[in-house]
Order: sequence, then C-alpha cells, then structure tokens
Amino acid sequence: MATTALSDVLMVSVEKLAIAEIVQHPVTGEKALCSLVAFKKGDVISNFEAENVLSEPTYLTVQTDEHKHITLSPSYLQNINHSCSPNVFFDTTSMQLIALRQIEANEELTFFYPSTEWEMSQSFNCFCGSKNCLRTIKGAKFVSSQVIKSYRLTDFIKKQFKKG
Repeated sequence: MATTALSDVLMVSVEKLAIAEIVQHPVTGEKALCSLVAFKKGDVISNFEAENVLSEPTYLTVQTDEHKHITLSPSYLQNINHSCSPNVFFDTTSMQLIALRQIEANEELTFFYPSTEWEMSQSFNCFCGSKNCLRTIKGAKFVSSQVIKSYRLTDFIKKQFKKG
C-alpha cells in the first residue's frame, strides 16, 4: 500500500483512481482525496451529478437549492475535505469540480464548505491552519459578507445573500 505525506502524517492509500487517490489517516481513520496529477487554475477536475436528492442536508451532501441537497456521483468526491483556503470549487450550476488555483500532484483537494452550504447539518471547529481560518464552520449564513466575498460561491449561495 502506498503512502502520501499529508500535514506531516503518512496517510495510507485506500483507493487509487485515474486523477486522484483516497487516503486515510492511520490513527484517526479520516479520509481525504489527493490529486495524482497537476491541475491549472480553471481546469475542470471532474464532472459530477446527483446520485441522490434529499430535502434536508446531511454530512455528505452538497446544497444546490433551498431544499435540495445532493450526494455526489462519482462518490469519491465526497472525500474532499474543507479548508478556509480551498483549491477546488463545486460549481453546482455546471456540475463541475473546478481548480481554483494551481494544484500539484499529491496535494489534498479541499473546498470551502460555506461555498455550497447555507446552513450546515453539522457545524464543526476548523483546524485547517490557514491564515484566514474561520475557526467555526456552520455555513454561509454565518459568515460575514466582508469575509464571504473573498470566496467563489455557488449560484444558490449568491442568491441567498441577495435575499438579505
């Protein structure tokens, strides 16, 4: 089994895919998705679709409308973790995962959860280590307009902010 260094911990490879690999922390069991190839800013990393559509959020759904939350297909995309300095974006209008900046091979893919979630089913304390870390992640509804404007947001989240 291959290992990948992620935040100074050797992660164990769980599943290797064409463009990425699911890795798992040997102690905590937490999983992450790491790129196997480099991507340029703006590259489409993957297309995705709704495997299931739910009316309420869960830990693994991505919000696409007020009462519409999808589980992702391909399912390996559900292993993309949160960061307050993300490198990918789930465009729920085009249904594409987009590189926000240059991504190197073996780099963990991360997205800003409030970019797709208005009010999350489970808030959590963030330890991403980013200089702009928000510390507590609850959804876009709880992020100031000053802070949120520095992120790329889904059309649904933009619409929610326009409502006021």
